[in-house]
Amino acid sequence: MADRIPLLNNDVEEPPAGRRTPRVASLDVFRGLSVFLMMLVDYGGSIFPIIAHSPWNGVHLADFVMPFFLFIVGVSLALVYKKVTNRVEATWKAVIRAAKLFLLGILLQGGYLHGISSLTYGVDVERIRWFGILQRISIGYVVTALCEIWLSQRTSQQQHVVKSYYWHWSLAIFLSVIYVALSYGLYVPDWQFEVTSSSDALLDASTLYSVKCSVRGDLGPACNAAGMIDRYVIGNNHLYAKPVYRNLKDCNISSGGQVSDNSPSWCHAPFDPEGILSSLTAAVTCIIGLQYGHVLANLLDSKRRLDNWFMFSATLFVPGIFLALVGVPVNKALYTVSYMLITSSAAGVTFCALYLLVDVYGYRQLTSLLEWMGKHSLSIFVLVTSNVAVIALQGFYWKVPENNIIHWIVKLVVRA
Repeated sequence: MADRIPLLNNDVEEPPAGRRTPRVASLDVFRGLSVFLMMLVDYGGSIFPIIAHSPWNGVHLADFVMPFFLFIVGVSLALVYKKVTNRVEATWKAVIRAAKLFLLGILLQGGYLHGISSLTYGVDVERIRWFGILQRISIGYVVTALCEIWLSQRTSQQQHVVKSYYWHWSLAIFLSVIYVALSYGLYVPDWQFEVTSSSDALLDASTLYSVKCSVRGDLGPACNAAGMIDRYVIGNNHLYAKPVYRNLKDCNISSGGQVSDNSPSWCHAPFDPEGILSSLTAAVTCIIGLQYGHVLANLLDSKRRLDNWFMFSATLFVPGIFLALVGVPVNKALYTVSYMLITSSAAGVTFCALYLLVDVYGYRQLTSLLEWMGKHSLSIFVLVTSNVAVIALQGFYWKVPENNIIHWIVKLVVRA
């Protein structure tokens, strides 16, 4: 990790001597806000379900975290690749950085670190999870970086952001069209999956479930094209084992997190919210952030920057709401086009507000903690995702292991 990755950190190439560009503090603040929201919904979601991920359609606070991360990656890349002297070298570095982040994601979320309940490590390679949060960010990063390196039509007077980068918008539209075509065009047949229970120490019991589909264009949790693609390409054993749709009333999940035996068969199935198909529209969020970054890189006047950003945000929000009203669900697990547009617009408006507060009016003291978190976002993400910070606190106890801070907090929450 000595080679800092500009996905979660504000690494910008140094300008020539005598032409130092002032650091845009709102970039770090926005990134820090994203990390703070991630921690808030991770640890507070079980206490306040209203801020946790929506079980399927709709958006809660937690559903804005991933788009915010992807958005700020795009903004930062516009500064990182503002001047590219060697496209081949820049491409190689971008691919290497994305690969490092992807592998780090597998280590953190693939199942190798089991968490505070078992305090063990190690994972069966046949059941490792290949996709996750950092993997999704790495995909968005490499697509957007290559887009910026190879598809930018830079002119001497880069005053019109849309015209100067029309190939970027073309790629974003192309990826969205491919997503829609596969989501609504692929036929999803009936399918089966096996769930192995290791409750018996000597004998693993397995249950075979069948899911009836035989449909096309279904966006429900059981028969969507995204899940089918992941099952065929990645395999059931490598998908997220506890999808959030188990919190739907249909699944009758218990307080211990177990799905009732009389629930629909698909409630027992794994599903990856960071799967292959939804990575297409996730990458579009990154490309959208890139266009906001172009405004930041090419326009020096704060008012013109804000005018362009608000115009972008409104242009994204209107079709997003329209699609939601005509029946395209706002769904984070599938990363639908309506969800992508609405959350990207929300990210744009939030970035505008932070830029106005921090860089225009200069209220940096109010956001100093978020700015610090933004500068160390990757390290914080690793500590939180790996549960290292929680386990470290858990290691200090009074007389008996149960008397530790984490245990006290859990007891307090349960009693509340």
